[in-house]
Amino acid sequence: MTGRAHAAPFTTDDYRARMERAARSAADAGLAGLLVAPGPDLVWLTGYAPTAATERLTLLVLTAGHDPVLVVPTLEAPDAEKAAGAPALTLRDWTDGKDPYAVTAALLGGSGRFGISDNAWAMHLLGLQRALPGTSYASLTEALPMLRAVKDAAELELLAAAGAAADAAFEEIRKVRFAGRREREVGADLADLLRRSGHSQVDFTIVASGPNGANPHHEVGDRVIEDGDMVVLDFGGLKDGYGSDTSRTVHVGEPTGEERRVHDLVREAQEAGFRAVRPGVACQEVDRAARAVIADAGYGEYFIHRTGHGIGVTTHEPPYMIEGEEQPLVPGMCFSVEPGIYLPGRFGVRIEDIVTVTEGGGRRFNDTTREMVIVE
Repeated sequence: MTGRAHAAPFTTDDYRARMERAARSAADAGLAGLLVAPGPDLVWLTGYAPTAATERLTLLVLTAGHDPVLVVPTLEAPDAEKAAGAPALTLRDWTDGKDPYAVTAALLGGSGRFGISDNAWAMHLLGLQRALPGTSYASLTEALPMLRAVKDAAELELLAAAGAAADAAFEEIRKVRFAGRREREVGADLADLLRRSGHSQVDFTIVASGPNGANPHHEVGDRVIEDGDMVVLDFGGLKDGYGSDTSRTVHVGEPTGEERRVHDLVREAQEAGFRAVRPGVACQEVDRAARAVIADAGYGEYFIHRTGHGIGVTTHEPPYMIEGEEQPLVPGMCFSVEPGIYLPGRFGVRIEDIVTVTEGGGRRFNDTTREMVIVE
């Protein structure tokens, strides 16, 4: 039941600045304030990560012109007080048997539209609506999709370190034997390598061999990897509170000419997506650049997902590199560039790097070879 402070080396002033910026952004968006439940937004804003299993209401209340308040169960208040951001806010605790919605309602006033965390429990939202029937609510991601999108220098350093750690895991996994082993066995090796490289949390280790590679989210299974298989590896997690996510496609033994052509095509598309990254360019242009390479080669129908997603304190977050997303790129944004081709019943190829926007273009956080790697 014990909460834990965020591992990243941020100060109280860092968290204060984030909370102030979030409150201002909410006001600029026409919101009366933000209500932040336990999850990545609360960690990013305060450094506090209470247990996810509790049904007791914990809620950060941010309104422009007022000090931030964290409504927290009394029995968890000692843990909340240890968070790095705690000195920048006021704790308002409530005891079992009391009404936490009445405590929160007193902070909100009788009306207004509030942004609320996407992952807030439905019973808490309904409780607030009962206590304050004059209020309305919007998804925080819908209302402020770019809240965490632009990273500061310390965050960029942590993301770069997470990317380097994932690269180290790839350099080791390419040395292990693939042929004759089940996907889940190689996946277990990969997870262990991520932990050895400094990851405290492994979120996914996709090992998709042969026809399984045509499913972008296959993860792992009991299929025995065979000589001649293409194998999609996609893996990542959290290191010091910030995410890694990279994909490389390897081949067991010598590939066919077609397999090489498809791999080279995805590599060219990934490069085109990366080259499109620069300040002021709409997110959709990254998707268009990568997709055009694949479509022009006649494989457009086999590229079946967006080109990229943001990354930070979670491995998937805004912004998204997808058609229709006109949000301009800003220095400090971080996201994946990961085109793929998926041939049903045969094989798949995906190549993914995490990229950040700089004043001069893009910078990769993954530096392992994007050429085809032959494994045993």
